[in-house]
Amino acid sequence: MPEPDDSLFMRRALDLAALGRGHTRPNPLVGCVVVGPEGTIIGEGYHQQYGGPHAEVNALASVADQELLRQSRVFVTLEPCAHHGKTPPCADLLIAKGVPKVIVCNDDPNPLVAGQGLARMREAGIWVSTGLLAAEGRQLNKRFFMAQEKKRPYLVLKWAESADGFLAGPHFQQVQLSGPQAQLLTHQWRTDEAAILVGTRTALHDNPRLNAREWPGPQPTRLVIDKNLALPPSHHVLDGSQPTIIYTHRARASQPNLTYVTLPFAPPGAPPSPDLMPAILADLQARGIESVLVEGGPTVLTALINSNVWDEIRVFRCPKRLERGIAAPRLGLRGWHSREKVGPDDLFTYVNE
Repeated sequence: MPEPDDSLFMRRALDLAALGRGHTRPNPLVGCVVVGPEGTIIGEGYHQQYGGPHAEVNALASVADQELLRQSRVFVTLEPCAHHGKTPPCADLLIAKGVPKVIVCNDDPNPLVAGQGLARMREAGIWVSTGLLAAEGRQLNKRFFMAQEKKRPYLVLKWAESADGFLAGPHFQQVQLSGPQAQLLTHQWRTDEAAILVGTRTALHDNPRLNAREWPGPQPTRLVIDKNLALPPSHHVLDGSQPTIIYTHRARASQPNLTYVTLPFAPPGAPPSPDLMPAILADLQARGIESVLVEGGPTVLTALINSNVWDEIRVFRCPKRLERGIAAPRLGLRGWHSREKVGPDDLFTYVNE
């Protein structure tokens, strides 16, 4: 049975896991805490970088007196692996160290693991418990679980709209709607997700850089839908400064940091502009891109909303009024999940549950 302080130790492991955000993808965030026989933490660690030692390895190695492991409990946020990947199986390490008890937050849905780590430890005589703070663990690794269970990236739709419901001025005229605080937060979000997606009109009219200039962290892979290769070579998304994928109907040779993915034309009898999103999401899944921040434009956003293929929507509603222009998507949802003030703007967050 769980002990009174067990949730505190697991919450510490979850906090540690979050320190790896942006650096472990497409692998999950994992933290680990070792509690000694006196009921105090004697070791801890987390998965710091893709390809590097796992959380269990770092936590066990941090214990000064290795003999204490034979009397300790190990708290880990995700089922220890049982297969040889870039590192040896963590389940085998826990067995070899003689750890008597392992408490796990979430089972690992990855077919390479999927209960095998738990079974191996139990067969070796380790007492194993699962499900402690499971909801918090799933929230932390929502991108990983989406990729494993629904076989598509986690999708965050984001836009800023005027007080009267417009994204841009007439003819896609670019207008700065959100304040500096919202812009800074958007750059932080860009480091949180593996990729950032825009459609042709947004790339063409706004000429965005689609990078994180105002916040430290990994740069997202830029994704652009450009069916007919209409973007001029001078546009920022074609500058080769960071990994970029262009989804198009026309074949073009890829270049360093610039990959062209040719999607098929519509089959005979189909509409001339087929919905490309299923093919794009399948390609991203195959590339191991587990999350996407979708920043526009209205055609892409509306297509995802209408097909109910989204996980979060974040809308900055700004005090400026435009009176006419390009309308923002209409959600038709009953209510928002959260609302907060970000500088002069209101941030509404919706969660697809």
